Parts: sequence; C-alpha cells; structure tokens
Amino acid sequence: MTQNPYPEQPMSPQRPLRADAARNRARIMATAHEQITEHGAGVSMERIAAASGVAVGTLYKHFPNKTDLVNAVIAASFAPVADDAEDSLRRAGQGAPAMEELTGFLTRLMDTVAHNQAVKAAAHALNTDHAVHPAMRDLEARVTSALGQLLRAAQAQGELRTDCTVDDLYLVLSTFPTDQAPAARVRWLALVLTGLIAR
Repeated sequence: MTQNPYPEQPMSPQRPLRADAARNRARIMATAHEQITEHGAGVSMERIAAASGVAVGTLYKHFPNKTDLVNAVIAASFAPVADDAEDSLRRAGQGAPAMEELTGFLTRLMDTVAHNQAVKAAAHALNTDHAVHPAMRDLEARVTSALGQLLRAAQAQGELRTDCTVDDLYLVLSTFPTDQAPAARVRWLALVLTGLIAR
C-alpha cells in the first residue's frame, strides 16, 4: 500500500483541558480519524465512541454533534496538504520549475485522496459553500494562495496556459479518479495536464 505523504496533524483544542479530558479528546480524534479515513463521514458516533473506548456521552461533551467532529477530523487531515502546497511554492521560489512543483503537488494529493476519505471530503469541499468550518476556511485560504502563486509562476515561465485559474485546478482535483489503480490515476493526470500546458 502506498505510504501516505501527508501524516495527519492533531488539532489543538481552543482552551486547555484537564489531563484526563485531553486524553479522551485525543483518543476520540485519533479513532474518528481512523474511522472516517476508512469508512467516510457516514460512520456513526456510536461506532466512534465504541472504538475510542469512551462513553457516547463523553464523545458528545467534546463534540456536541457529529458535524463538529467530522469537520475537526477533516481539517486536521487536510492541514498537511496546505503545508505541502506552501512547500511546493517555496521550492519554486528557490528555482525549481513551477510546473514540475504543481504536477508533484497534484500527484501527491491525488494519491492521498485515493486512500483517505477525510482528505477526499476536504478536497471536494474546496471552493464550495461546504468549507464552513473555521479551520477549514483557513486551510483553504492557504492552499488557494499557494496554488495561485505557483500557477502564476508556471505561466510566467511559459509552461502553463495563461487562461488557467485556481478554479480550474480545483476542478481537476474534484474529479480525481480515486477508484482507479495507481497507474491509471497517473495516466489520467498526465492526460489532463496536457490540456493545461502552454502551446
């Protein structure tokens, strides 16, 4: 199985918790991440509580409803993607070909989306009204900014069509063929990017 290039980062609570409450929250988040990664956002709160080894009431103390928990897990799962977008931009600023960095970012994200339902949900929420969680909004802003600058750099280098926009990139990632084999996914992305390359 392909190694996930985006190790998840735990989300910090907004205010300090007692040690036992902090442990419970961390256990819930870790278990919810595992369940949502494997089964998607439809997994039940009861299943998450049971797998976490906490009572359902304890789960609801930390997360008043399932939407809060799912959003927290999705945001935590997507944080490394924003880091990767910014790292790609930094490398381009240091002299790496911008189109190469853009292609690498999309390739890594496509592979992760194929194996992680939480990141898949986050990717599909980009540039839509669904990205309403404050942490997710911040992450979307970071990704949009980094991709926009990377895109403009690739255009300035004559490698990318001048009419290509960040919305076009979001359209590409929203249609990733995640149910296909790795070789087919790579081939799909190569064909799609051919349509974005400057002539």
